[in-house]
Order: sequence, then C-alpha cells, then structure tokens
Amino acid sequence: GVTGDELEERVCLAAKMIGLKEEYLEKSPFELSGGEKRRVAIAGVLAMEPEAIVLDEPTAGLDPRGRDELFELLKKLNDTGMTVVIVSHSMEDVARYVDRIIVVNDGKILFDDTPKQVFQHYKELESVGLAAPQVTYVVKALKEKGWDIDTTATTVEEAKEAILLAIKKREKIC
Repeated sequence: GVTGDELEERVCLAAKMIGLKEEYLEKSPFELSGGEKRRVAIAGVLAMEPEAIVLDEPTAGLDPRGRDELFELLKKLNDTGMTVVIVSHSMEDVARYVDRIIVVNDGKILFDDTPKQVFQHYKELESVGLAAPQVTYVVKALKEKGWDIDTTATTVEEAKEAILLAIKKREKIC
C-alpha cells in the first residue's frame, strides 16, 4: 500500500539501518553473497515497518563473520524496540545475542527462560536433539572434577572469567 517517494524513502532508510549501501539495492541477487542476500531481504521486510520479525535459521550457511554480523544486526533491531524471533537449532549462536530462549519439542514448551537458566538443563536439551554452547560443557566438566566454578557461563568471555576466578580460588587453597 506504499508507493512512490514514500516507498523509496522507506527502502533507503531500511538499507541504511542494516548497513547496506544503496548500490546493493540495484544489483542482481546473483551478484550478492549469502550474507548480502539476507541483508537485502531483511531490508525489504523492514521497509514495511513491521512490529516484529520472525527468522527461521537465519544464519544457516553463513561463515562465522557473516553469522556474527547478522546477529549484531538483529540485536540492534531488538534494541530499538522491534520484536525479533529467531528459530534455530544452533544454541551456540543464539546464546550470545538473546535474552530469552523458548525450547519447543513436539509442540510442547520444555523451557522458557534466560539462556543461563535454559543451558543448566543441557542433558534435557540433548535428549531432544539440541546442545548447549560448548563452554557450558567445559565449565560443567570442571565442576564435576571438583573445581569451585560458576557453571552458568554461556559465552567464551563468561567462561574465561569463571575459569580465571576458579584458578584464583584454587591457588589460595594450595
């Protein structure tokens, strides 16, 4: 229902919002990388000024840099007040960027909480074909070996801090 100048203005604003140069809007989709195609598609959706967007496996097939860039973009959109729903099997990716995870299996909600709380149930996640971030397994293994360590780390940075603190505690004992 939008035409002319307003349409062009919305498209340019959406492209700018997600960090796309206007020249990308003139290119054939066959000239764009996977990440660029996704950005253009998201810009097209944003031009419609939705209150929410739902993305299914948005980072599938992207390299680590493209994956991080896309999640940073989605976080930025969420920070502006837009609801962003990500459907993903990759808990490693979403752990750093989301504030809530809803785990659904066979149409039933198994967990609905913060990443830190959901990943405490890593064995239950495994039973439904999901995995917690790798750092969850590292800190849990250290805890099982007797380390006094916080097991709620969901990112590499959090795990690093937890491990360094645990080492300091161990050094004081010895």
